[in-house]
Amino acid sequence: MTEGNFVDYVKIYVSSGKGGKGSTHLHREKFIEKGGPDGGDGGRGGHVFLVGNKGLWTLFHLKFARHIKAGHGGDGGSSRSTGADGEDKYIEVPLGTVVKDQETGEVLFEITEHGEKKILAKGGKGGLGNWHFRTSTNQTPRYSQPGMPAEEIDVLLELKVLADVGLVGFPNAGKSTLLSVLTSAKPKIADYPFTTLKPNLGIVAYRDFQSFVIADIPGIIEGAAEGKGLGHYFLRHIERNSILIFLIPADADDIKKEYEILLDELRRYNPEILDKDRVIVISKCDMLDEELTAEMKSNLDATFKDLPYLMISSVAQQGLTELKDVLWKMLNTTVE
Repeated sequence: MTEGNFVDYVKIYVSSGKGGKGSTHLHREKFIEKGGPDGGDGGRGGHVFLVGNKGLWTLFHLKFARHIKAGHGGDGGSSRSTGADGEDKYIEVPLGTVVKDQETGEVLFEITEHGEKKILAKGGKGGLGNWHFRTSTNQTPRYSQPGMPAEEIDVLLELKVLADVGLVGFPNAGKSTLLSVLTSAKPKIADYPFTTLKPNLGIVAYRDFQSFVIADIPGIIEGAAEGKGLGHYFLRHIERNSILIFLIPADADDIKKEYEILLDELRRYNPEILDKDRVIVISKCDMLDEELTAEMKSNLDATFKDLPYLMISSVAQQGLTELKDVLWKMLNTTVE
């Protein structure tokens, strides 16, 4: 999937169908000049549903569908015939889609399971025909109910990527390069900050035809929790990952400080994120000679006593098998 086709935020206007009006028909036949009321009910207006589809990874199909309307209910007829129900509309969305009221910002619901169906806008109820209003004192009522109006709402659809592993790091830490060598994904790679503007997903092939999903999330900068840089635009994607890889390049000025800044941004955005499993991965280690590698390992042992860390090189293909093994073990330990 190309970066341009990944859409994780859309605004749409949704309208259900209005209910059909009841009929005021009076029964007429040959030899029956003054029959009683026989007006039928109006049909129900169409609903608008959101449906989860595990085969979708993006909201791109809704990028240009800004107005979605269900069908109106048909009017009631003679002989107590009920009007046809309006056509329902079904909007398929990826798992992890959050629905918000555009005006208030209130979260209405989330779609997290395949086939899960929620009503976004309820169709108006059809009006009752005059047959329902006959009484002993009013045997030929000439009135009926109008249908109930349609529901209209402007909503925001936000996608939180559903991946097993999320790559977290500063711009140019090597996240896209790592994703490209672990998976068949083809993210944009360049030597300037914010090359990745939208999350990239890739499937990591593991032993015995097993696999897991990894997401390269746009680079964090200091102040991201307050919306600086790409801010909240990407931080929401981290909430769905089971494991977080903190990717820090070997040529960083202070590895511990970079890790603490990344951790602090996540903490300020959502403290619950810190409950996830973490792995420290030092990238670009092909630049180190044996002496520097030994010195860095000694420092890392002292710095990250309670956290697993690995030293890798995406370009030289070093340490990647070990990284897959660690991630697979953590994922399966988490599931159990």
